Amino acid sequence: MRDKDLAKEKVGELFNLADETFKNSPALANRYISLARKIAMKFNIRLTKYKRKFCKHCYSYLKPGINSKTRIHKSRIIIYCKNCKKYTRIPLKNGRKK
Repeated sequence: MRDKDLAKEKVGELFNLADETFKNSPALANRYISLARKIAMKFNIRLTKYKRKFCKHCYSYLKPGINSKTRIHKSRIIIYCKNCKKYTRIPLKNGRKK
């Protein structure tokens, strides 16, 4: 296996660990996310699969309903982080037609 494939697996494992440990220790989940980001940056891996699972501003793990709000408004998905109080707007693919 290539190093990049191993790095992708490790990133996936870290996101799974963050999901499992968030309830008991949100700080540890945030640490797992930061490690996953560092690995992804080192091996130039895109995190498109995990785009909505962490905040783009404070890099904390997002759990909808607990520390984030998710809604759809004007053909965008809007994710509000309750930790840093900032928004992330992700456009929907086909969008709404008038």
